[in-house]
Amino acid sequence: MAVVTSTPDPVAPAPGVRPHPARRRVRLPGGGALLGVVPFFGYVGIFLAVPTLVVAVGAVTGDGGGFTLDNLARLADSYILAAFGRSILLSAVTALLGAVFGALLGYALVTARPDGLLRRAVTAACGVLAQFGGVTLAFAFIATIGLSGFVTEFLTDRVGVDIYASGVWLFELPGLLLVYAYFQIPLMVIVFLPALDGIRAQWREAAASLGGSTWQYWRLVGMPLLAPPFLGATLLLFANAFSAYATAAALVSQGSPIVPLQIRGALTSEVVLGQQNLGKAMALGMIVVVALVMWLYALVQKRSAKWLG
Repeated sequence: MAVVTSTPDPVAPAPGVRPHPARRRVRLPGGGALLGVVPFFGYVGIFLAVPTLVVAVGAVTGDGGGFTLDNLARLADSYILAAFGRSILLSAVTALLGAVFGALLGYALVTARPDGLLRRAVTAACGVLAQFGGVTLAFAFIATIGLSGFVTEFLTDRVGVDIYASGVWLFELPGLLLVYAYFQIPLMVIVFLPALDGIRAQWREAAASLGGSTWQYWRLVGMPLLAPPFLGATLLLFANAFSAYATAAALVSQGSPIVPLQIRGALTSEVVLGQQNLGKAMALGMIVVVALVMWLYALVQKRSAKWLG
């Protein structure tokens, strides 16, 4: 006669025994799951949403406090349009320079050992140099290649080359191009390096096994995969240069060749009063440009994540 014995379920707890604490799930009532993001939304609201709202309201407010579109209409003035044009040119050129040279430097790092000293040192240096801006960067360039900089003096006295023979370009738009490229290139390395790491060696081996050359691999596989993140990083560099202020303010002491310096002049001018709201209108124009660029950046990043994810 067979005897059938019943064994307790190893999953279900015995009667009268409380479940193990590791198996208990703590659920916060209502929207408690969103409590973790409250500090983030608070930060965004205080430092992004509120200033944007203040700028938008001030752009359509007249000197008497009433609603007006005069400030926005003045954005069509020739000197403001010229400032926007120079800002866009400065941002586009430095973004392209930073994207090309930063991508080449990033590719050189990818070919090195992942845990090697060279990659770690260059990556750390790029992280520092990408944030090295403002007054410190302007002073470094003035002390190096300024009118009395040690490189300028060395080239003039020892080599007989005067880098300012055609004008003092360092304190004008050409000088801003050089200075901005200084922090754009390391920023590109930091942003573009993950995309380069996403390219798998097996893809190149598969192309080689099928008889493809190195040029065919990059033209048909590597470049199409890297094009979206490269374009996205370039747009990010454009937005970074377009909104930069401190470096240009410390380097350019006379004139306002770009929009951030025009806004400073409108807010602090002691010659022409009542231009505060015009400065806010120009700031609103910058917000629109940056928002458009970041929207395009988000679209490109979404596509690149699909391919490299």
